[in-house]
Amino acid sequence: MNCLYDLAAPAKINLFLHIVGRRADGYHRMQSALALIDWQDTLHLEKRPNGAISREDLSVPLPATDLCIKAARALQNATGCTQGAHIAIKKTIPAEAGLGGGSSDAATCLLGLNRLWGLELTRAQLSAIGLGLGADVPFFVGGQNAWVEGIGEELTPIDLPEAQFLVIKPSQGLSTRDIFTSPGLKRDTKPATMRGFATDALFEYGCNDLQATAITLCPEVAQVLTFLENAGLSGRMTGSGSAVFAVIPSHFKRVSEGNTGSIEALQNALAGFQNEHHWQHKVCDSLNQHPLFDWLI
Repeated sequence: MNCLYDLAAPAKINLFLHIVGRRADGYHRMQSALALIDWQDTLHLEKRPNGAISREDLSVPLPATDLCIKAARALQNATGCTQGAHIAIKKTIPAEAGLGGGSSDAATCLLGLNRLWGLELTRAQLSAIGLGLGADVPFFVGGQNAWVEGIGEELTPIDLPEAQFLVIKPSQGLSTRDIFTSPGLKRDTKPATMRGFATDALFEYGCNDLQATAITLCPEVAQVLTFLENAGLSGRMTGSGSAVFAVIPSHFKRVSEGNTGSIEALQNALAGFQNEHHWQHKVCDSLNQHPLFDWLI
């Protein structure tokens, strides 16, 4: 097999994100529930000789050494593989949004090259390599919605009901470092339990402890939250980026003339903000598992 085309790299949202403490090394201990959604990037992989790794940007330009390049080299180093690859990336997931786009690209790169190079590594082996690239990479390699603890490395698969989300990314992004180094960040939320999460309204559980700090750094987050509130939706920030999501209730799916509570009405209203403020948005479906889940054991 020389080529693998159209490999999906889906985004994620944090249904909630609590900071429950801080380790001696400065890393924050967290709890979260991560859900896969169908906002996705696409990777094209082609085998190259002599261990050469190259990248081509098919949409927005990426840093010279992005996570996909690092993922490919980490996989070579871990296995001694002497094969190379050309990686072409079509980005649609916004950066600095808290949607995990870079980590998802890296995970899909690991999954694709594992097959392209015939390495036959297991999910656990690829996850271990992925953890060295970023805390969210093992989640995407794991390929299932998950309860997350620790610094993001402790994953327990969970079942979530099917849902639709409106995800809005304001023009400004957010730096994870800026949020986590803020002296005003709440770091002492009482630890939750999976049982408590499962018996509550899953999409209304908890909060995002980073949101208040994020608003001070990016006031547009508050503008998005207000827009959603005025539309009758309850929004919250995902991850440590500036994107905000809201569950779309079933009555919003009905389309009728003059119905202000429809998806179409929301999108029409957002079109004005997109032109004026450069907001990006997408109505996303939840995913039960990663599109490449069956590629690993």
